[in-house]
Amino acid sequence: MSQAARETLHNVFGYAEFRPGQEEIVDLLSEGTSALVVMPTGAGKSLCYQIPGLLSDRLTIVISPLVALMDDQVSALLANGVAAVAIHSGLPRDEQVSNWRSVAADECRLLYLSPERLMKPRMLDAIARLNPALFVVDEAHCISKWGMSFRPEYEQLSILRDRFPHTAIAGFTATADKATRADIAQKLFRNEGRTIVHGFDRPNLRLAAAPKDDWKAQLLSFLEDKREEAGIIYCLSRKYTEEVAEFLCAEGFNAIPYHAGRTPETRRANQNRFMSEKAVTMVATIAFGMGVDKPDIRYVCHLNLPGSMEAYYQEIGRAGRDGLPAETLMLFGLADMRMRRQFIEQDGEDEAHKLREHKRLDALLAYCDAASCRRTALLSYFDENTNACGNCDNCQDPPKMIDGTHNAQLLFSVIADTGEMFGGAHIIDVLRGAKTQKVEDRKHNNLQGYGGGHAHPKDYWQGFIRQAVASNYLTINIQKYGALQITPTGFAVSAGEEKFSLREIIITKSSGGRKTTKRSSAPIAAGDQDLLATLKKLRLELARKKNVPAYVIFPDATLMEMARERPATIDEMSEINGVGPRKLEGFGAVFLEVIATGG
Repeated sequence: MSQAARETLHNVFGYAEFRPGQEEIVDLLSEGTSALVVMPTGAGKSLCYQIPGLLSDRLTIVISPLVALMDDQVSALLANGVAAVAIHSGLPRDEQVSNWRSVAADECRLLYLSPERLMKPRMLDAIARLNPALFVVDEAHCISKWGMSFRPEYEQLSILRDRFPHTAIAGFTATADKATRADIAQKLFRNEGRTIVHGFDRPNLRLAAAPKDDWKAQLLSFLEDKREEAGIIYCLSRKYTEEVAEFLCAEGFNAIPYHAGRTPETRRANQNRFMSEKAVTMVATIAFGMGVDKPDIRYVCHLNLPGSMEAYYQEIGRAGRDGLPAETLMLFGLADMRMRRQFIEQDGEDEAHKLREHKRLDALLAYCDAASCRRTALLSYFDENTNACGNCDNCQDPPKMIDGTHNAQLLFSVIADTGEMFGGAHIIDVLRGAKTQKVEDRKHNNLQGYGGGHAHPKDYWQGFIRQAVASNYLTINIQKYGALQITPTGFAVSAGEEKFSLREIIITKSSGGRKTTKRSSAPIAAGDQDLLATLKKLRLELARKKNVPAYVIFPDATLMEMARERPATIDEMSEINGVGPRKLEGFGAVFLEVIATGG
């Protein structure tokens, strides 16, 4: 089957070779073997199920969580001459009927559905009559309560194995730890299939994290050498997204806000700008990112804590998909920790689920305050071992570790003496001897520890508490309005039974507390940049005429190769990766004309 798969890869999609790992998965699914595939973001998972779908003489059904993602994938397939349709509530009724008729008439091989639409009894009955060859569950971690984004409608997919015992089922995800993988495999195909894990390591990403001090100064320091590059800045709220974008525009950056509060038309236009213009900073909530196929994103910055290690890994994975160096930075603070805890507590009534999410957040906090190699810490979370990377802030600028036992005992005594009922702000006021109304009303100025920490500024104690929380000496009790409480490990320090090792806290107002290494890694030669910009402009014009995302015409990697190789004939254009026969016919001549003029 591999020869047929390679021919389809070249003749339909315009690629000369499979990426590492793709061919094995294509062969497995083509043979009818069920599989759970864990692949890093940007590794080319869609081809792994689209090619088996085209090679089969029966229907392949792709289950996807986002309407926009389904539409974009169908548009991309149609652009390559592949008959594919989607059926979802966002389409007009007559178009849904027409699409189903083409499926029932065996006129297409790929059908995209949401889990909600698939699991309707009438739809299941209709599909059973078609005897599909393969079900593909995209974002498969959503089926598991152990996963970071469990969705009840996804869990219903677990009945597919019983309803369609002779149909192969494949799950694809970029983020699943060992427990989540086992749960997915059981739910999707009762463990009667293969689990394939392609390494989580992205060695071209430089990892960095720092306490949030002055976010504006820290952000400008991080972006200092990136004004001519594209990147994403993630924020937790819509309001903050707008504020950050406005700030960056005032500083001369081409920054665009993106969040669910903006109209679909505005979001699509902003996404096209990000895909087509040379150096755009997308300031976004997590509403942005899924399905964005832009290989030359050179940085991802988090101005707020993500929800978990899985979410963090998925979001930084959008940088550097072309394999060239890219940078990441995550800023974190106590307010973020408190807000994330609150989100978890407000997420339904399932206490076991809440406990799991708190543990996920604990893992992320431990990563934030890690004193050793960040890549080692990140990969160990996904059960993958590696040596120190030399490409993270801790490897390049190791933190100084000091004995913080005395100050930890002072902090814990104040927390205990105030009844473990107060958040960090009040505890710091007591430590520093502040004369606030709250301190005096509760007579906390009479405590033995009152003023005992006056030698250190407020910022120092905020950092100290963060490290104590991240290392599980303290917890934040959301049900008691963010009260700090001492864990058994913290009590052991108070009793003198354990030491408290502290990463040295450096108070600064001008940077993230870490070095940011300058890079010189332009994806193409400087002389080709003008042509690349012209090709992107042409792509955007074509995309607007067809009302599709810009990358459906050609992905950035293909335009970069055109700018670099400068094909002069149709035959030469056909050798460019990503230029299949249908796209060659539809767009080859117009792109050749632009290349011939040199942009």
